[in-house]
Amino acid sequence: MSTTTFTQRTGGVSTGVYSSLNLGTHVGDDVKAVAENRRRLSDSYPGLQFMGQVHGNSVAVIENNGCDTEGVDALVTAIPGITLAVLVADCIPLLIRSERAVAAVHVGRKGLVNGLTERVLEVMNQMGSTAYTATIGPHICGKCYEVSQELALEISTQFPQAASMTRDSKPALDIGAGLRSILNSHNIVIDDQSTCTVENPDLFSYRRDGVTGRQGGLISL
Repeated sequence: MSTTTFTQRTGGVSTGVYSSLNLGTHVGDDVKAVAENRRRLSDSYPGLQFMGQVHGNSVAVIENNGCDTEGVDALVTAIPGITLAVLVADCIPLLIRSERAVAAVHVGRKGLVNGLTERVLEVMNQMGSTAYTATIGPHICGKCYEVSQELALEISTQFPQAASMTRDSKPALDIGAGLRSILNSHNIVIDDQSTCTVENPDLFSYRRDGVTGRQGGLISL
């Protein structure tokens, strides 16, 4: 039975704009504070495996805790006792589970258009997975993700469901709707636990705050 969890920004030792459970080592926070935050998390979720996310479409299959995960945006494992983590502050933490394997996926705008989710499903299929459930975690909503008209047109041409408008009628993107369209096309059961990171003060949001921490989506077999 797999386990999925989404952390919030409370319960750690980071201070200031990173208060308090910042899990990101790349955002300017004190490295010792981040290490303690991750240690506290590992007490409840052993075998934590993070990744060096780059908004690409590379997938790493984790067979032990020593695997190299730099430059990847998705982790897959079939090994019980390993907890996969994806870090976000507006992008979508996507957690996929099957009877044989689980995955943690970093889906932002670039991840949506470069086929990252489809690539993860290919890898899991190759591992013998068949039926899937995808859990969508907190991320920026379609009314808060304002973009240029050019970018909105570019993305919505490929993913019409992602077209959106802000509350004051400016062009925006609904990345969650775009992701759901991909999952629906693969007949995947969706467990939508999303809430807007910009609107929820208990969550880190890069769009809202600029310099800020990162929360995590965690999954294990």
